[in-house]
Amino acid sequence: MPLSEEELRLLEQMERALVEEDPKFASTLRGTTMRRAARRRAILAGLGFAVGVAVLMGGAISGYWQIGIVGFVIMLGAATVGLSALRGQRVTGATGASEASMSAHPSGFRVVDGGRTKRRTGGRSDSGFMDTMRARWRRRRDERGY
Repeated sequence: MPLSEEELRLLEQMERALVEEDPKFASTLRGTTMRRAARRRAILAGLGFAVGVAVLMGGAISGYWQIGIVGFVIMLGAATVGLSALRGQRVTGATGASEASMSAHPSGFRVVDGGRTKRRTGGRSDSGFMDTMRARWRRRRDERGY
C-alpha cells in the first residue's frame, strides 16, 4: 500500500531533520560509502584476477606446475571477492528491490514503491495478518472502553 501524501510529507521532514542533524549518519544510510567500498573491492579483485592469470601463464610457460596452481588459486580468490563485491553493491544500491519499482528522492534516499502486490485468493486478501492485528486492536480498545 503506497504512502499517503501526509505520510510522505512527514517522512520528508524527518529525512531533512536527519540530514541537518547528522549528515555523516545520513550518508551512511544512503549507502554511498558502502557502494564506493564495494566498487573499490571489485576493481582490486579485477586486478588480482589479472595477476593470477599472469602467474598461471608464467607457471605454464616455465614448466613449474606449482606456480600455475598458485596462479589459479589467486584467480579463484579474486573472482570470489569480485563477485561478492558486485553482488553486495547491487543489493546495497537496490536493497533487494528492482530499480523499476524504486523512485529516487531529492534527499538521496530511495523509496520502495509499494510492497507485496495485491492478489485475491478465494475472495480473501493477502493482508490477513494485518486484518487480524486490527481486529485484535479494536477488540482490546472496545473491552477497555476507550
